[in-house]
Amino acid sequence: MTATKPVATARPLPSLPSVYRSRASVELKEFFRQRESVVFTLMLPVLLLVVFGAVLDFDLGNGVTFTQYFMAGIIAAGILGASLQNMAISIATERSDGTLKSLAGTPMPRSAYFVGKVVQVLAVTLAIIAILLLIGVVFYDIDLPSGADWLTFAWVAGLGAAGCTLLGIALSSLAKNGRSASATVTPFALLLQFISGVFFQFSEIPTWMQTVAALFPLKWMAQGLRAVFLPDVMAASEPAGTWELGRTALVLAAWCVVGLLLCVATFRWQDRGSS
Repeated sequence: MTATKPVATARPLPSLPSVYRSRASVELKEFFRQRESVVFTLMLPVLLLVVFGAVLDFDLGNGVTFTQYFMAGIIAAGILGASLQNMAISIATERSDGTLKSLAGTPMPRSAYFVGKVVQVLAVTLAIIAILLLIGVVFYDIDLPSGADWLTFAWVAGLGAAGCTLLGIALSSLAKNGRSASATVTPFALLLQFISGVFFQFSEIPTWMQTVAALFPLKWMAQGLRAVFLPDVMAASEPAGTWELGRTALVLAAWCVVGLLLCVATFRWQDRGSS
């Protein structure tokens, strides 16, 4: 009798949820291993809060300190950094160094790459918010939201992060490489912060700058978060005299749609001209 050889069985492919978890873990490890990314994205808002909180600790009226007002803006700016800036720069870098091309050639579903990026943005955003709130409460006596204000906090931060993440992914395709992405996106983000009520009281910004700021999501994130951190009497100093939470939700949701459409239309897995 001749012995029969055992038939090799193919190893089953991992399930989609496990691939998503694996990719998310890789994205988080990659982010926290890059010292520059951690310092710029995670620690810069903290440093700004410490500096501005120490230097500009004056009363705005109605018992509201500038630090209380600034908390809303710096959280919005932190979300912008963790989503739009982080995505635009990191994806452009990965496209330029061939990482995206390599990933596109593997059996990994391409959706896993984006899921990993979204998880990274979510984790970094939550870390930024938690650290800023902790420092604000411990060192600057910031009054935290209460009751339904936490729900407003959640949807403003969630919609803002989603819209900015999609916009950052789309902007990554405009840059030739990671270095040019940083040189392009960072000044743009800083300009938005200056005209969107992050470093100054929004009512003190020239009207034409307010109009320009209203075209972008950062202004609406900051305004929505001011509704969370400030008493209702402070709404009178807003351009419309109210917090405009309904309009804030519509604008941020619209940016999610626009960002998604731009991603679909512009995203590339390799640089232009690459074979």
